[in-house]
Amino acid sequence: MLTSPTKEQVREQFISLQTKICEELERADGQGTFISDEWQRPGGGGGVSRVLTQGNIIEKGGVNFSAVWGRTPDSTLKMLGLPTAQDDPTDFFATGVSIVIHPHSPRVPIIHMNVRYFEISDKNNDVRTWWFGGGIDLTPHYVDEGDARYFHERLKDVCDKHHYSYYPEFKRWADDYFFLKHRNETRGVGGIFFDYLKGEGGFTKESRFTFVLDVGNTFAPLYTHFMKKNHALPYGDREKQWQYLRRGRYVEFNLVWDRGTKFGLETDGRTESILMSLPPQARWEYNHQPAPDSEEAKTLAMLRKGIEWV
Repeated sequence: MLTSPTKEQVREQFISLQTKICEELERADGQGTFISDEWQRPGGGGGVSRVLTQGNIIEKGGVNFSAVWGRTPDSTLKMLGLPTAQDDPTDFFATGVSIVIHPHSPRVPIIHMNVRYFEISDKNNDVRTWWFGGGIDLTPHYVDEGDARYFHERLKDVCDKHHYSYYPEFKRWADDYFFLKHRNETRGVGGIFFDYLKGEGGFTKESRFTFVLDVGNTFAPLYTHFMKKNHALPYGDREKQWQYLRRGRYVEFNLVWDRGTKFGLETDGRTESILMSLPPQARWEYNHQPAPDSEEAKTLAMLRKGIEWV
């Protein structure tokens, strides 16, 4: 692992991660191929969006890489408690990999992962602050308790390799972050979420980055497990209609609450790449109430904070 990695080295590792994940997803799907779409951001930087549509298992999946830079937005500086650009101009650099997969089958869950690095430097190019962030969460259309436990066990394994406090702290953070306040329900069965991981409390830049890369490398084995296990399970039109409703909830979260979406739009990121996370088809039904004791009602009952899966 790199000692005190530079932003260029972080970027190169994220590019490699994107390539590896796309190759593993293609193998597991057995039919779909990612198309690669390179883009440039007018204010500085750009990225590569890789999108797979109409695969054997994956209906729409995106694995995005970006590395963008420019003058730090005042909204970001205020959030961090730093002077605004008028008083003290600074530049930002942000790079990361972001993934959302929407499967054909309502028995296969939606999954999201993001790993990212952010730094702010002054007019002399001296780094003023830096941090890593990211997370991975699972959004089943139908909650399978065994699948949820397996998912959280694997995340706990990768967290425990680095620090005993990571999993319980980041699991709670995910419960709070992936929450639709206006619906009073979680987006799915959670996972881990972390942000502002800096070189403090005995942690170094190297140790933080090692953890972030381990999270990134956990993604493909985890999701391909669910692809192989669940894609052939039977379903009918009722399950498809429920899938579209659950996708609607996913859209609501990403457009109303997701900080990455807001940051991308505020910094003039590429709209097609930012909104890649949206499903190909979703549905909203006024005041929909699932039948009592149905699979759908049982799933809704599990979409709450604080469930200890492991």
